[in-house]
Amino acid sequence: MSGARRPVILDCDPGTDDALALWLALASPEIDLRMVTVVGGNVGLERTVANAASVVGLSRAVVPVVPGAGRPLRGHFAGEVRVHGDDGLRGVTLPPGPPPVAAVAADAIRAMLHTMPPAGMTLVGIGPATNLALALATEPELAGKLREIVLMGGAWGEGNWTPAAEFNAASDPEALDILLALGVPLTLLTLELTSQALVRPERVAAMRGLGDGACLRAACDIMDAVLPSRRLGGKGHPLHDACAIAWLIAPELFETRLVSVQVDCGHGPARGRTHVDRWGRSGAAATVTLPDTLDTEAFFALLGRRLARLP
Repeated sequence: MSGARRPVILDCDPGTDDALALWLALASPEIDLRMVTVVGGNVGLERTVANAASVVGLSRAVVPVVPGAGRPLRGHFAGEVRVHGDDGLRGVTLPPGPPPVAAVAADAIRAMLHTMPPAGMTLVGIGPATNLALALATEPELAGKLREIVLMGGAWGEGNWTPAAEFNAASDPEALDILLALGVPLTLLTLELTSQALVRPERVAAMRGLGDGACLRAACDIMDAVLPSRRLGGKGHPLHDACAIAWLIAPELFETRLVSVQVDCGHGPARGRTHVDRWGRSGAAATVTLPDTLDTEAFFALLGRRLARLP
């Protein structure tokens, strides 16, 4: 991506793959990371906030970390400790980061958007969409300040949290529904795409050979600590969230199509399912960009090069 750096607010719930995504954003000159907002999700909010602060602190970046929602719009977050461990980072210990900002994420997002020109900000969401939905549902006119919303979430096939639904979408489908209805250009990176970013031992070993910075070393330790995915045949585990950052900095790694998307907000077994119309069968307007394929080797090469730049 050429031209001026892209202003970004990154909303996350660290989470092993969130940590990698955060480091990739912090290492990429294409991104002007204005703020990191944090939601509960993979683990509870107290831990996700501490993890986000530690990730930012280890990079020596000066970026505000702002706590947000500890529960979805309805119900509660269940957490995914099977993947991320009780601490969210699979037992990899990072030094404590700087204290988070004494603010509320939704308020901080709105305040920052008020300072932006039209279509000036990109929102990236790699956790449940609660913070972003709370910010924009209360002042929907601020959608005009957005260049793009980029979300890791959803699936057009089988889910990874329930048979029907992906974890982020299932954690707060009402929030995702609010974002889909805004009319803002939106990119959705689903499980089918992110599962192509498969972490395997030889890929981690290659990254370790690129340097010995603390961030790169911690990133490799985290990737080594996550168990292989049974859903993907035990061949490795997917690095979901970093794909959203790669989309911003290297869109040439992806092939895409335009689709329509609806999310199931019911309370049955399909709750959180994203109905992705890849073939135009519904007649609904195709307004969501759906990355279909990823150049996996180029993705991991990019990830390694960028993380090797960090302290």
